[in-house]
Amino acid sequence: MENTTPLGLESKMTDFNFDIYNPKTDTTEQKNIESYRDKRLVLLFYPADFTFVCPTELKDLNKGYADLQASNAEVLVISTDTVFSHKRRVETEHLLEGFTIPMASDRKGEISKALGIRNIQSGNSERGTFIISPDGTIKSIEIVTEPIGRSSDELIRKVRALEFVRANPGQACPASRNQGDKTLTPSIKIAGNIADQLK
Repeated sequence: MENTTPLGLESKMTDFNFDIYNPKTDTTEQKNIESYRDKRLVLLFYPADFTFVCPTELKDLNKGYADLQASNAEVLVISTDTVFSHKRRVETEHLLEGFTIPMASDRKGEISKALGIRNIQSGNSERGTFIISPDGTIKSIEIVTEPIGRSSDELIRKVRALEFVRANPGQACPASRNQGDKTLTPSIKIAGNIADQLK
């Protein structure tokens, strides 16, 4: 990865321009980060189209896409491939039959570099997932090594938790908390007594 100071947690996301391939409509268009203002934006970077773990991640993510949208989130999957490569990948990979998530092209690697996940040896992006709040603030960062695929269920859980704490200031979500589970109201009074708060 490059020796730069990347955008980090609680940073404002830079308003990059990029091209996307929309597999649902089989069209391309130009977008920017600001296009998604007022929604929670998930940027899911992957190394390259014609690889091995990547299509399994995209298939898994597509399965949870409707749940993410229902939580006021939009998703972009991103690599340094062109939109033409994105189109061809969807057309040829059977795992991606019915894939509908917009696919962004970070062809120059500018977004990957700004987020600190551009691999300078390969020119590809690392496996990074960034969740950006409706006001453009980075609220979650996950980066995993290339051979390891990510889980859409965990992504959905994080997005729902972020939506919950935004709607309920002063509340906190404990580990593995799913919708409907108990939350915490942090204060000095419950310090050292968390177990009783979760009964």
